[in-house]
Amino acid sequence: MSRHKILLAIATLVGTIVGAGILAIPYVVAQSGFLFGFIITVVLGLAFLLLNLMTGEIVLRTQKQHQLTGYAEKYLGPWGKRVMMFSMVFGTYGALTAYLIGEGESLKAIFRLGSPLWYSIFFFMIALFIIYRGVKAAGKVELFLIGILLAIVIVIGIVSYQDIHINNLTSANWVKFFAPYGVILFALMGMPSVPEMQEVLEQEKLKMKRAIIIGSIIPIILYLIFALIVVGIIGLENFEILQPNQRIATVALSIYSSPLLGIFANIIAVLSMFTSFLTLSIALIEMYEYDYAFPHYAAMLLTFSIPLLITLFSLSTFITIIAITGAIAGGLQAILIIFSYWKAKEKGDRSPEYSIKTYKILGYLLILLFGTGVVIELFSML
Repeated sequence: MSRHKILLAIATLVGTIVGAGILAIPYVVAQSGFLFGFIITVVLGLAFLLLNLMTGEIVLRTQKQHQLTGYAEKYLGPWGKRVMMFSMVFGTYGALTAYLIGEGESLKAIFRLGSPLWYSIFFFMIALFIIYRGVKAAGKVELFLIGILLAIVIVIGIVSYQDIHINNLTSANWVKFFAPYGVILFALMGMPSVPEMQEVLEQEKLKMKRAIIIGSIIPIILYLIFALIVVGIIGLENFEILQPNQRIATVALSIYSSPLLGIFANIIAVLSMFTSFLTLSIALIEMYEYDYAFPHYAAMLLTFSIPLLITLFSLSTFITIIAITGAIAGGLQAILIIFSYWKAKEKGDRSPEYSIKTYKILGYLLILLFGTGVVIELFSML
């Protein structure tokens, strides 16, 4: 039973971190060069490992169970709760928009007929109907689907090993060094699941540190393998030929690699984005209903109108929206976690099962890194 709980806790973290953001990684890594993409993935991955450990210690130092907004309010006050709420809502809207765009492109790649926009609208109507009928999303299914997706991509790599060109992996572009930053940040966000890990472990909280470390390292390895295979097969030149929304990894694979395996990869991507879309949209609707007392229809309108309008008017692309969302939402969450962690060290009302060093200098460096990323993305939006 003990082993089962720690595996479930690890799966909870990995399942939250690894989502459709993986589909945007190969193109941005191809832009900077695989070496630079590798460095940024490892550096940000280790930064988020530390942030997840900080979040875990905040949770364990607090008697009452909260979500990130609650911990931010307890240790930073009302302003902390407001900024954390903004970051989580902004991140959710960004993800919903990316999934809506991604579904259209992936379905178009499968059926090879019509316009991606029509497929996005078709998907939107199905999701709206399901949520209107009150069906709950099976969030844990996403981890299973992403596992299948990775397996398919590895099979594509094995079958098409002769198509993996070393020169696609050895080029480097200093000008685009930070191109992968926002996308990889988005793909590493999983801190809201850390409080859930405590609930999963119940009386086994001594194993929380190990579960967080393993659960944080697995996505880093998955992303590097995925990027290695996809970038090796496709390369930057072929990515650049495609339309912006065709640079989704599975769509590009269906064009440049095995069409049959590419179709399977796109089917899994569609299912993965589908479960994510349902899970996030239901969470946002419930937040508007329970926390702000909006009527159900108003909550649904608020949740769905923004992603739909951005998609209908082509105001952004799949990869751009993920990069912006990652840099701003992920950056703000990371900064607030660091400040909350420092305060929890002083004001926590419970003795934690583990404690890590404060690392003030490293904390300030991370705040500078994430803060700079937020400012750059805000300026790029303006």
